[in-house]
Amino acid sequence: MASEIHMPGPVCLIENSDQQLVANQEALEILSAIKQPVVVVAIVGLYRTGKSYLMNKLAGKQNGFSLGSTVQSHTKGIWMWCVPHSQKPGHTLVLLDTEGLEDIGKGDNQNDCWIFALSVLLSSTFIYNSIRTINQQAMGQLHYVTELTDLIKSKSSPEDSGIADSAIFVGFFPTFVWTLRDFHLELELNGNPITPDEYLESSLLLKTGTDEKTKSFNELRLCIRKFFPQRKCFVFDRPAPTKKLSKLEQLQKELSEDFVEQVAKFTSYIFSSSGVKTLSGGIKVNGPRLQSLVLTYVNAIRSGELPCMENAVLTLAQIENSVAVQKAIEHYEEQMNQKVQLPTETLQELLDLHRPIERESIKVFMKNSFKDIDQKFQKELGDQLNAKLDAFIKKNMDMSSARCSELLEGIFGPLEEEVKQGTFSKPGGYYLFLQKKQELKKKYNQAPGKGLQAEEMLKKYFESKEDVAETLLKTDQSLTEKEKEIEAERIKAEAAEAANRGLKEMQDKLELMMEEKERSHQEHVKQLTEKMEKEREEMKAEQQRIISLKLQEQERLLKAGFEIESRKLREEIKEIKENMTSCTIL
Repeated sequence: MASEIHMPGPVCLIENSDQQLVANQEALEILSAIKQPVVVVAIVGLYRTGKSYLMNKLAGKQNGFSLGSTVQSHTKGIWMWCVPHSQKPGHTLVLLDTEGLEDIGKGDNQNDCWIFALSVLLSSTFIYNSIRTINQQAMGQLHYVTELTDLIKSKSSPEDSGIADSAIFVGFFPTFVWTLRDFHLELELNGNPITPDEYLESSLLLKTGTDEKTKSFNELRLCIRKFFPQRKCFVFDRPAPTKKLSKLEQLQKELSEDFVEQVAKFTSYIFSSSGVKTLSGGIKVNGPRLQSLVLTYVNAIRSGELPCMENAVLTLAQIENSVAVQKAIEHYEEQMNQKVQLPTETLQELLDLHRPIERESIKVFMKNSFKDIDQKFQKELGDQLNAKLDAFIKKNMDMSSARCSELLEGIFGPLEEEVKQGTFSKPGGYYLFLQKKQELKKKYNQAPGKGLQAEEMLKKYFESKEDVAETLLKTDQSLTEKEKEIEAERIKAEAAEAANRGLKEMQDKLELMMEEKERSHQEHVKQLTEKMEKEREEMKAEQQRIISLKLQEQERLLKAGFEIESRKLREEIKEIKENMTSCTIL
């Protein structure tokens, strides 16, 4: 269980070494063991702006993520700390602390772009940490937002992209939280007090004009509005005198009361409002799924490709659908072995026991699978379930045959011995043999637990002993030739009748199996239809949420007098609505 995972401190999740991003194996193994849903909180910002302090507070610790006390950037790559969620039992809080952006010691800042993009892709809450005020310089440092569409693909096929493409980004992207450190201004606008959230919204207002400077000013603000319609802002006073800031993690009483209160409000919001990392289509992420996303995105970047959200989900689906098939098969075998006592008396009895177990097994698959393109994995499950049923049918027949052989040997063995000793080699011996044979046949038929091969095995046994009866018939001197001919004809008719019964039984078995396969197919179709209907409802709910967020943003733009931008957003909303019935679930 994830609650048993004890991480005394953070480990590196994605290493940034020699301008190469590498997923760390130790961190991936930790994630693979977390079966609980994960709430993923990532923080980015310029180096030496106090990101790690806030993350340590979320972890409930004084120390952990490296704070550093010099002008050098301490955190390299992305570091991870998994802790039990303090307010959501059965959930794990995954904290991601990133290396400082725009560290002058790095030279090439390309990896800053990737670390920013990965933080957005992996988190359910994305924190941007900066110093003092939201001015043009602070906005300029958040330029990575404008590059997201160049760094991330929503779909693998370019022709699938369109206006509604942004809806996929919004459905995939986290809540945006801007934290302002060492904030020293009065929160006022036009002489009236405002909240930090209102301060953020006022900072995202657009300018009118068509010149390049205005376009540049508006571009970033439009991107933030477009990709992060869920936004929050926190401001923090300077925590302590400048000389003591280098030892911030050691300070307690010296900390400003306002700062302590502001940090408490921030952590309370993150704990209560940050949701489980959820992929488009309502797929809740746990540790193994987060591990798969990390590997897929990092491998794409290393191979020179753009991280693709659709491919990440498809890769995840391939892994989990394969496991879902295995889980369903294991459930089927376990239940069949527990609940079916072999051999059964009839094939119908075995099929009646198999049917509810097969139904449960399909449910196991449906519960654990998603994004099964063309029902590839469900078809594989169907084939494997059919093969398992065939194997149980064969085992049923083999066990019945073995049981019947044992019975036949025990019951008819003494008769065979009497034949050898010549007991029936005398006048009237033939009918005496038949009488004894009928008595033993009755005894065999009354014996329990023979299974469905009882008649077939008796028929085969008698066929194997035909020469014995034939010899006794021929040598019985009490019978006339005519009586012998009549008896021979009776034996032939009896054999023909038995053969016909065998053929009918085979035909009945084939028809029964055909009916069973059709019933099995219908069960697969029924459960798939129910699952698809549920997914459609989830997709509608998700798209309604996205539409609601975009409508709020459209209203904000309209109130601010930006009719052109508002109209563009309205067109987006219209296309999303049109695509609500045809859009595939990521």
